[in-house]
Amino acid sequence: MMKKITTYQGKKVLVLGLGKSGINAAELLAKLGAKVTVNDKNEPSDLNQVAALEAQNIKVVTGSHPLALLTDIDLMVKNPGIPYTNVLVAEAQKRGLKIITEPELAYEILEGQMIAITGTNGKTTTTTMITLMLNQASAKQHAYKAGNIGISASKQAQTLGQDDILVTELSSFQLLGISALHPHIAVLTNIYEAHTDYHGSRENYVKAKMRITMNQTAADYFVVNWDNLEWRELSKQSQAQVVPFSRNNLSQKGAYLKDGILYFRDEAIMAAADIKVPGTHNVENALAALAVAKLMGVPTAAIVEVLETFSGVKHRTQYVRTINDRKFYNDSKATNMESTEKALAGFKQPVVLLAGGLDRGFTFEKLVPFFKDLRGLVVFGQTAELIAQAGKAAGVKHIIRTENAVTAVPLAYQLSQPGDIVLLSPACASWDQWKTFEERGDKFIEAVTKLAQEVEEK
Repeated sequence: MMKKITTYQGKKVLVLGLGKSGINAAELLAKLGAKVTVNDKNEPSDLNQVAALEAQNIKVVTGSHPLALLTDIDLMVKNPGIPYTNVLVAEAQKRGLKIITEPELAYEILEGQMIAITGTNGKTTTTTMITLMLNQASAKQHAYKAGNIGISASKQAQTLGQDDILVTELSSFQLLGISALHPHIAVLTNIYEAHTDYHGSRENYVKAKMRITMNQTAADYFVVNWDNLEWRELSKQSQAQVVPFSRNNLSQKGAYLKDGILYFRDEAIMAAADIKVPGTHNVENALAALAVAKLMGVPTAAIVEVLETFSGVKHRTQYVRTINDRKFYNDSKATNMESTEKALAGFKQPVVLLAGGLDRGFTFEKLVPFFKDLRGLVVFGQTAELIAQAGKAAGVKHIIRTENAVTAVPLAYQLSQPGDIVLLSPACASWDQWKTFEERGDKFIEAVTKLAQEVEEK
């Protein structure tokens, strides 16, 4: 099913990082005839995983980063999360060794087409919407989502035929490690302040994001959020045909919102109010997705069907359940202020907000206008006091400090009234208390389920 390439035949490749993408990359490279070593500075948590790799003649070195591993290697495949300051990566760069990330391998073996999505916010929802629309439209062509979304691109690409489409979510970390990757359609959802600790500056972060279009030609499409001058200017860097999407109706050349209706060029698609997932940010995601779907020839009826029924991606303004006429939503993926702003703007009912997390050196004045109508605010984590200050400045009457997103749940319920929304939308990364935003969201869902049982018993 995959392209039979000889690029890696007999090559010595070092795969850095024993995560999911590293394991998938190592296994693929072994299939392609490479001599593969996998290295991770941590001792493995799953020895069966190591045994499975060694059974494929893949060497596994864990517990440290010996510089001797760089001797005679032809290529490094780096886990996207490992910074370029890492001792092995920095030394590999110094020696002029080629360093790629795993989506590059996926592109090289892919038989079908690639659609790639990047941005600070909205990537996963947009990727999922596009995949659903493409699959709603055609029995012959099948779309598969992959990348920064659960299944690695290199694993998914191995199973696809010529008629299939790989819809790939790509982070800035992944994009730094591509050289040939060339999507037929690239999407930029937005660019805000993020990951400057990794990239060193916002300028570097933006450059990394724009690598998504660097290999595109005039035969390709670059779908761009048109509601910000910076993003419109960035689109000029692309050689592809630029297709705008605009919630503020700033262009009618692509997808846009006008008088409450979603359009593609001259065609009215549907009412924005009929999109099942709440929030203005999901109107933007829907516009981006429908622009891609239209460029791929998807009929309007299939687009409408998806947007009217798709209930959202886990941890992204995800409806959890209703307890005594209070609706609970899990937006744990809101790891920055812009995400929380958009989540709050999506609700007309009073909201009790649960927020806080890793302190990245920001203050939260930007959220003050969005806090003005809050019923209450429950804060936790390293930024609890900073977010509480923004709440005070907004005049929020009820502000409670607690330990984390779990202990916040019963407190938020006590502050709420029938008809209210209880929303976890932390505006911060989770790493001060949890390994990932998914873990934070899962623990929140468990706490809501426990609360529901306690309320029912009473």
